[in-house]
Amino acid sequence: MTPPPAPAGLSAEGWALWFRDVFVPGWLARVAHPAGGVCDHLGADGRPDTGAPQTVLALSRSLFTLSHLAQLSGDAALTAGAGRLAAALPRYRKAPGLYRQAVDGDAAAAPDPALEVARSYDQSFVLLALATWNRLQPGQEQEIEAIWAALTRPLCDPATGLLRNDDSAAPAPDPAQNPHMHLYEACLQAAEMSGSALWLDRAAGIRARALRHFLDPETGSIAEFLAPDLSPLPGPQGARREPGHQYEWAWLLRREVELGGDPAVGGVAARLMDFAGRHGHAQSGPMRGAVFDAVAPDGGVIEDSFLLWPQTEAIKALAQSHIAGATGAGDRARSLLVLMFERWFAGRPAHVNRLDARGGCLWPQALTRLFYHLALALSEGGRAGLWPCFPRRHDDHPSRYHPT
Repeated sequence: MTPPPAPAGLSAEGWALWFRDVFVPGWLARVAHPAGGVCDHLGADGRPDTGAPQTVLALSRSLFTLSHLAQLSGDAALTAGAGRLAAALPRYRKAPGLYRQAVDGDAAAAPDPALEVARSYDQSFVLLALATWNRLQPGQEQEIEAIWAALTRPLCDPATGLLRNDDSAAPAPDPAQNPHMHLYEACLQAAEMSGSALWLDRAAGIRARALRHFLDPETGSIAEFLAPDLSPLPGPQGARREPGHQYEWAWLLRREVELGGDPAVGGVAARLMDFAGRHGHAQSGPMRGAVFDAVAPDGGVIEDSFLLWPQTEAIKALAQSHIAGATGAGDRARSLLVLMFERWFAGRPAHVNRLDARGGCLWPQALTRLFYHLALALSEGGRAGLWPCFPRRHDDHPSRYHPT
């Protein structure tokens, strides 16, 4: 049975309560795969596609998210759910530290050889997940080190020190910043979870290499792609700046400082926040305030569309700015949270992934991998006191959320 659509007209606090008490348990029930693990997405009707391949990205992000929320809330049901996902992870393991991109959703079908590739982007999320799960269930240290070894040897270009796309023999695509950002994130998480300075050093090394190549010093923005010789890539791909990634990098850089890393990277974070704040949001229309998918280095809009995940990255970074005392950051985070839930969730059988400038749906699937983005946005806002109800132990009080 499809659950009722999300409500409308809630405050930021009301949406946080709804997410905690309605969305999270309902989502976990809906995406559970009969073969174990999670389905990759829900369709426009809110129902899971159990025949689609199950990706290691969706599984590892879900394992991280449940482990993260379980630690914050003390909820035994979330810990148990994380344990079930951890038990499904070995299906994806193809070699020590290497995990195939996906397994077939139909256990009776022959595996697709194309799903066997191990992508550096995915391995970073397996590392993120296991480092977090290890705090709840110790014993993952050997595999965590194996993943790190794979990311720094077979998945690393020895000439540049940058990550390769995958472990296949296919020609390498243009170098991308995104795998480096998420490996940086995984190392910071491992540092926080383990208390080990080694992981903070590893994070700093990844960050330094990535910023050396992808940071545009003229605009203070992060480029998405480089030419094969690591020079700026000509054309639209080289000009592409994703505001969501500017916010995400800023959040990670300031997180490194919070964990005891180099305070100088705070200046880079400030420039990224400034670029995203000036150029990254719609200024008018039904989507006013929402974060664009892509802009140019001069701030011109490249893609007048709105994916769900960039909204969550802006909320995280603004919540972090609120903690640091930035005037108005908390109000902006609350407003964006309400806009996000009203546009992407309210009145729908499941949330959608992408909207146009009028708020019309361009991509109706609800992607399981976005649960990670949503939960981090809510937990960072909770940490900042913007919606104090999140997270809280589920046994503290009954569920209640109110329109305002």
